[in-house]
Amino acid sequence: MNALFVILTVLIVLAAILLIIVVLLQNGKGEGLASNFVAGNQTLGVRQTADLLEKVTWGLVAFILVVSIVASFTTGSGNTAIDVTDQIENVAGDAQPAFPTAPVQQDAPTAPAQDAPAN
Repeated sequence: MNALFVILTVLIVLAAILLIIVVLLQNGKGEGLASNFVAGNQTLGVRQTADLLEKVTWGLVAFILVVSIVASFTTGSGNTAIDVTDQIENVAGDAQPAFPTAPVQQDAPTAPAQDAPAN
């Protein structure tokens, strides 16, 4: 793994933790955890706090999405240009069983010999 991928992964984890906190702070049907922060509601107003939390939520979601896409491009190995389909075809070509060219002759089943009953 390269250092850029590790840095981007740490940023994604931190943004996910922040996103969890922001979602828990939002007002829901049960008034959420934001009702516990009375000072914030009195200063900014209830609606402005909800708007700010919603904007932060969408911002964090967009950040996680973009950084995840960027991180996926950093994981590729730059020097190898081997196509995955070539690898699959090579493995499938080697593992294919050889089919017989002529049908297999089977002997007709024979009935087991019956013993004479003992008197």
